[in-house]
Amino acid sequence: MKSVFINQHGDESVLQFGVLPDPVAGPGQVLIEIKACALNHLDLWVRKGLPALKLPMPHILGSDISGVVAQIGAGVSHVQVGQEVIISPGVSCGYCEHCLSGSDNNCREYGVLGEHVRGGYAQFISAPAQNIVLKPQNLNFIEAASFPLTFLTAWHMLVANCQVRPGDWVLILAAGSGVGVAAIQIAKLHNATVIAAASSETKVEKAKQLGADFLINYEKQNFREEVRRLTDKRGVDIVFEHVGEKTWDDSIKSLANGGKIVTCGATTGYRAVTDLRHVFFKNLKIFGNIMGSKSEMLRIADFFKIGKFRPVIDRVLPLTEARESHRILANREQFGKVVLEI
Repeated sequence: MKSVFINQHGDESVLQFGVLPDPVAGPGQVLIEIKACALNHLDLWVRKGLPALKLPMPHILGSDISGVVAQIGAGVSHVQVGQEVIISPGVSCGYCEHCLSGSDNNCREYGVLGEHVRGGYAQFISAPAQNIVLKPQNLNFIEAASFPLTFLTAWHMLVANCQVRPGDWVLILAAGSGVGVAAIQIAKLHNATVIAAASSETKVEKAKQLGADFLINYEKQNFREEVRRLTDKRGVDIVFEHVGEKTWDDSIKSLANGGKIVTCGATTGYRAVTDLRHVFFKNLKIFGNIMGSKSEMLRIADFFKIGKFRPVIDRVLPLTEARESHRILANREQFGKVVLEI
């Protein structure tokens, strides 16, 4: 199969276009002919190399995948050849207490397509049958590939962890990112008041089109001061964080008494300093988040089916332009998803 893979960690130049052996559907697995694969910042981190991540090479990146069922393995009965599907990107053991209780993202063996196992920069992938979700028929393959990882992550952050409610003030940082785009739509679905912060006027205007109530360009404005002004010094109920070191202190200080901060990343660095006095004096809650459960993925797909959520795509590139897609993401040139068409 044609694919883009890495044989070592490094910059964009380590991405190689070539041919690798076709995978097959083993017992309990489904072989997918991939039609599209969307990028995430995770792709960049894995490409560069993570300290605890040891991968067999060559490795294929890509977590967000849509395609057509090409083959089913032994023991699979709920999936049929020819069905148009997406793949829930988190893989787990399937039998531990966390998996059986519906919180599979807490499984000790939890991994992510494209990070811990081979992903979607290729013509085919074999995946666990329990990860297969029928593609919403109102979405094409490009659109369907644009939402699994980001919406699953944002949903678990806001709904499962922070229990967002009508009337909550929610500050969403890096609102032009894939996960930020998802967070705006999820918060508005729950009738929250959204403050979207992004790095350019173009991005904040697009955030407004998604439903954001207030906008902050944090390249020109101090977002903590703007939050105080917008909330009459009260602060927000929830801060949606994934920027990390650069914004963490101001994020903590933007919270109202009893507020919650949830983070799924550290794009600008992981050595964030927390003034614990703010945490205990204001009764704050801090949540870490990795992805979400497979059951949440089914619920999210249903919201796309009925038009409550919509995909936001910045641009579509051929698989051969994987290096360029990484450059775009690294330079924060996109609003929404960059998608590779296979």
